[in-house]
Amino acid sequence: MRALIDMNDAQVEALDILAKRMRRSRAALIRDAIDGYLDRHHREQVGDGFGLWGKRKLDGLAYQEKVRGEW
Repeated sequence: MRALIDMNDAQVEALDILAKRMRRSRAALIRDAIDGYLDRHHREQVGDGFGLWGKRKLDGLAYQEKVRGEW
């Protein structure tokens, strides 16, 4: 899929210099940057979930058994 993005002249120039040095296309560098951005944010979301139960007084397994007992 193609996407249209706006970049300033300095960004285009910096990408072109990097692309030439790395012998890769500008598009390949942009795709890598997007992948890295998405990966970092996905890891942050996963990490945000750890420890959420720790503030509760009821053990997780006891809570699970209590809730299932209500069925």
